[in-house]
Amino acid sequence: MIPPELASFVPGLRWRCLPFDALDVHTLYRLLRLRSEVFVVEQNCVFQDMDNADMACHHLLGEQTGGADGARLLAYARLVPAGLKFPEVSIGRVVTDPATRSAGLGHTLMQAAVREVQRLWGPQPIRIGAQAHLEAFYNRHGFVSDDKPYIEDGIPHLEMIRK
Repeated sequence: MIPPELASFVPGLRWRCLPFDALDVHTLYRLLRLRSEVFVVEQNCVFQDMDNADMACHHLLGEQTGGADGARLLAYARLVPAGLKFPEVSIGRVVTDPATRSAGLGHTLMQAAVREVQRLWGPQPIRIGAQAHLEAFYNRHGFVSDDKPYIEDGIPHLEMIRK
């Protein structure tokens, strides 16, 4: 379970980490909608978000409770087992609701994601494919670039590892 201190600055924030089969249809819809809103629409990037990996992953959800229509998804990350995307475990599809970006929720999300990866699979290196402009953000969470930039879906990326 995610420690309460990681939710303290957003009223009603609750963290859940679920395997794909435990996602109800409303939660699945909310997470796919947020991913599409940011990665496809906001970033103007046409790509196949649903890549057949979701079913093998755990899904970290930062939800604000108490709304008229149920929980509002504010933060999300996909926790990927070793061997699926990289030889190491991975964190991907890291996204926050655009309205929360100035509140630092992305940092809280990454702290929670690293803790959940370690809870699920034990302490081990974590590799990510990060958008290059977010390198400093991921550096703050212990990730170091391999200095081999590449283009994915028209966006510069870096592989980064946290030992």
